[in-house]
Amino acid sequence: MTRRARTRLCITLILLGLANFLSYTVVYAYIKGDAANGRIEDGRYYVRGHFIRLGEGQEREVSRWVWIYSYAHSISIWPSVACILLPMLVLARPLIIATYSEGILRGTTLVGVIATLIAVVTGLLTAFFSIDFIRTLSHN
Repeated sequence: MTRRARTRLCITLILLGLANFLSYTVVYAYIKGDAANGRIEDGRYYVRGHFIRLGEGQEREVSRWVWIYSYAHSISIWPSVACILLPMLVLARPLIIATYSEGILRGTTLVGVIATLIAVVTGLLTAFFSIDFIRTLSHN
């Protein structure tokens, strides 16, 4: 892959991740919360919004499909973090390698460690939220 194609791909991935954050924010504001902070009780679905109207948040009843969409979109935030950070790391890689060319920690090692941390943390959080989503739906 050429440098130009890699740069375009990285910028596209960053913009897609940012677009997901923006759409999440717009939907969160519109429905006044998200399902990950909400609950299901007696067959009724509630989203909860922190710092919307009150400091402790407020619940709002929504349809089952809005609740499912909201939770799924909440899960997608974690891969979006990786979708933004990993391409930024790829774009910064030459500078990191040049800066850390001597000493105990080499630039290539540092980039590898950072990329691994991003992948592991966002992967674990995605898995945690996905498991919680499935568990919440299956118990109700």
